[in-house]
Amino acid sequence: MEIVVKKQSLRKQLEDIIVDISWAKIAKRYFEKSPSWIYHKMDGIDGNGNVSGFTTEEKQQFKGALYDLSERIRKSADAL
Repeated sequence: MEIVVKKQSLRKQLEDIIVDISWAKIAKRYFEKSPSWIYHKMDGIDGNGNVSGFTTEEKQQFKGALYDLSERIRKSADAL
């Protein structure tokens, strides 16, 4: 019996925070890219509608951006 593991989409993985973050700001600040670039990447397509997504390096950079943002939020909360 073959077990098929379906990979969860990035949008699904980010479901809890997707509406609370300015992805346009993340694209600009951490990648120096346009808002459409990050939305396409999150949807798993490139600018031409072809199947694509984040490269391994971009995923690590994206992860670092989220960690940095979470640390900035924590510091702001601690300052209150």
